[in-house]
Amino acid sequence: MKNLLRRNDSEKVMSPQKPKSKFRLKKKTMAIIGGSILGVVLVIAILGYFFVFKPVTTIRAKGMEVVEVAKLLNQDIKANDIDLVQSRVKELTKTYESFENEAKIVYWATFVPYVQDFKDGVEAGRYMIAAADESVTAIYPYADLIGFKQGDQNFFDKSAEERLQTAVLTLDKMLEKIDVVADNIEQAEIRIAKIDPNRYPERIGDQELRSKIVSAKDQFEGMASLFVDAKPLLKELPQILGAEEEKEYLVLFQNTAERRATGGFYTFYAVFNINKGKITIKDSSDIYDLDDSISNHPTAPQEILDYHKNVSRFYIRDSNISPDFVKSISYFDELYQNSGRKVDYDGIIAMDSKVLVDMLRIFGDTQVSGINFSAEIDDRCDCAQAIYTLFDIVDRPVPYLKVDRKRILGNLMLELFYKAVGFSPSRYWGQLAQTMFMNLDQKHILLYLTDKKVQAAVEKMNYAGRIVKVEGDYLHINSVNFAGAKSNLFIDETVTSDTVFESDKVKRTVTIKFKNPHPASDCNLERGGLCLNATLRNWIRFYVPQGSELTSFKGSKTETKTYDDLDKTVFEGFMTVDPEGVATVTIEYILPNTIKKDGYKLYVQKQPGVENQKLMVNVNGKEQFNDLLKEDLVLE
Repeated sequence: MKNLLRRNDSEKVMSPQKPKSKFRLKKKTMAIIGGSILGVVLVIAILGYFFVFKPVTTIRAKGMEVVEVAKLLNQDIKANDIDLVQSRVKELTKTYESFENEAKIVYWATFVPYVQDFKDGVEAGRYMIAAADESVTAIYPYADLIGFKQGDQNFFDKSAEERLQTAVLTLDKMLEKIDVVADNIEQAEIRIAKIDPNRYPERIGDQELRSKIVSAKDQFEGMASLFVDAKPLLKELPQILGAEEEKEYLVLFQNTAERRATGGFYTFYAVFNINKGKITIKDSSDIYDLDDSISNHPTAPQEILDYHKNVSRFYIRDSNISPDFVKSISYFDELYQNSGRKVDYDGIIAMDSKVLVDMLRIFGDTQVSGINFSAEIDDRCDCAQAIYTLFDIVDRPVPYLKVDRKRILGNLMLELFYKAVGFSPSRYWGQLAQTMFMNLDQKHILLYLTDKKVQAAVEKMNYAGRIVKVEGDYLHINSVNFAGAKSNLFIDETVTSDTVFESDKVKRTVTIKFKNPHPASDCNLERGGLCLNATLRNWIRFYVPQGSELTSFKGSKTETKTYDDLDKTVFEGFMTVDPEGVATVTIEYILPNTIKKDGYKLYVQKQPGVENQKLMVNVNGKEQFNDLLKEDLVLE
């Protein structure tokens, strides 16, 4: 019995096997936990697939469909076919709706900033497409008038004058939806403005990310701002073109081969009358005739007395001495009001040589009074044949009377104008409009309108040739050729700006290198020489932030000056460049202490009429820009 009891007690003692049970429990627990984790991972994977990966993959595919349709729309616009454009916009609208429906699947995660940015971007796109749709709907009935091909429109059957009148008188109908379009663009802008590029990494692998977002956002905001600024001008277009009452505009032609502060020497002028779209030229001649119609010219301003050659009186032809076009027009107008040929104008349009050459490129060779004018390069001046021919007609001395010499440019411009309206608009008007807007952006066309509301819109679009007021750093270089023949035709310029931030100041060095590789012209008038390339006599001014301190000015042949003008500080000098010669001007100055490294921004303002000026900008030794300066430039 005792043995049995001992055996049973022993079995009782041995039977629990507690260590082994704990191991099994832990193993089982780990298995449960592991299974749970695997289950969670699977759930996350499944959720990720259905709520993240699959939607993102689908959204990306739908997005690429939108991109492809948008590319086709761009091609249709270039083809100037309004029916294709209208059809493609409808296709784009439908494709985008499908894309946006897929995109909404991830909107539940807008608590994540990146998803919120995505949502804002998608909604902005919807508003922009709506703006495009409204625009096409507005212009469709009148598409042929603005350069689009369109089915069986009979606009081409009308005379040139009738076409223009029809275009002007229907402008207000085309612009009826401009407020609706503007509202859509404004809604898009509100959403784009919410996107913060700073929350994104600078790069992902080898691809730049943040800079691309900044660039895209800036481009959109610039476009939206331009439309807002342009809206008042667009609304007034019918009135500007004489839809209700006749308008008169003074056209001034600036010869950029003889550079002046606003682009070039005033060579010719014309008075255009516009009445319900019908255009007539009331007067046209060279600028000397206009000056001769003034009986008493006042004493010339000090700048002309200092730098011009043998000129002591103030003439209209020298009146554009301020870099600010509106201020120069005030000088012009003071003299013009004493002219026997004055008219009460509604605006002044200044255009330069490039505009003429661009029109010849579009419309081809054009004959006036038996003389051919072409945009082809003439080896005698390395310029357009038309430019050399005009100089040859107007400036070369001959022992006989040149019939209609003074009206030749006005007649040429008029002939080109009638070519523009003499063909179907779909053939030329689109290209002509694009070229004219480019020349407005690049300041080869400057506008001044007496209507203050319209002028304010022109100035907002930077079409008025004004010296702008800006926060931050600023640079404008202005050169004036006083009695230096047509030498700007032969000279190339390279501008280098080096800005250095030191502990307590900001220093800048600006260097301009002028190079004239061409031989001198025969300037002997008695032999009948055509004096184009002679020594450039250049009055030069540097407009910089007000309060800047000049430390060095090298290359000036006269004593340099420092003063304030147009809310800027100006450093002024005078230099020359010989044919087959090189000249350099270098200035060094300290910027005012309001210019800081943090948030630094440089606004470079181009001189009107200038084409061959290369600009290199370095900040603290790092290159920021290296190209031709074609229009005003903002560097951040």
